[in-house]
Amino acid sequence: MVTPIYKWPHAARLAISIVVNVEEGAEATIADGDRAPEPVDELGITLKRAMRNYGNESNYQYGIKAGAPRVLRALETRGIRATFTAAALALERAPELARQIVAAGHEVCAHGYRWVHQFHMDEAEERAFIRRAAESIRATTGTRPYGWLSRYLLTAHTRRLLLEEGFTYHMDDYSDDAPFWDCIDGKPIVILPYALDNNDMKFWTAPALTPAQWLEYAIDTFDVLYEEGASQPRMMSLGVHLRIIGRPGRIRVFERFLTHVQSKPDVWFATRKQIADHFAAQVPAPAGSPL
Repeated sequence: MVTPIYKWPHAARLAISIVVNVEEGAEATIADGDRAPEPVDELGITLKRAMRNYGNESNYQYGIKAGAPRVLRALETRGIRATFTAAALALERAPELARQIVAAGHEVCAHGYRWVHQFHMDEAEERAFIRRAAESIRATTGTRPYGWLSRYLLTAHTRRLLLEEGFTYHMDDYSDDAPFWDCIDGKPIVILPYALDNNDMKFWTAPALTPAQWLEYAIDTFDVLYEEGASQPRMMSLGVHLRIIGRPGRIRVFERFLTHVQSKPDVWFATRKQIADHFAAQVPAPAGSPL
């Protein structure tokens, strides 16, 4: 594939996207009628029978109550605008957080209506799920979302349904370090690849990982992409979670990463929508695709 030639605003060498996942309050729970509690648990406990996991629920709520203020403060003090990929129900249940995100000028991207898998849904169910998420986020933030991130897995219908529901970019891709176009039934959509390797979820899935190791990896990722950005378009995604990076023992490495990035010239901190819109304005959609 030939890399298209274009420039980031102000001739920046690298576009960097901070992605803050907001899932707390939208995860699986028997209290919401789910058959089993949320399996993603920092303790790594697998329950052998369906029961309400009050401990894990409280660990998620830590993200809303204590983690969010730290993450928002880290971004605000540095003047950074991020994309908050939010499960819509999480913002419904935390309206003050929704107001703070909007007031700070951050973007809200849809992360489903709830933080649940959509791969098992048929086409009609998935469409309703996507539409409900968009309508909910519009109600809580005043603006509809234009991007989408699934919980891990999607369907063969997802990208077409997103286009039909007015979305302009999609994050469910890990294949590159730069945006690109996809075309579904003759209609184009910007793909903004995400990254899993530097995601702070590693603190839960790989408990031996230390904050210092995570920081070193994130900085190395940035440094390599920054070097490459001198000769070709590059973007970096860094995904974090309120309940994970927002812990006292982890927030400092997030802050140190942001400080390191801001110490370099010609870096563009941008929301996902800003990146997608700029790419779409610079790079023509595939031939035959009406915009």
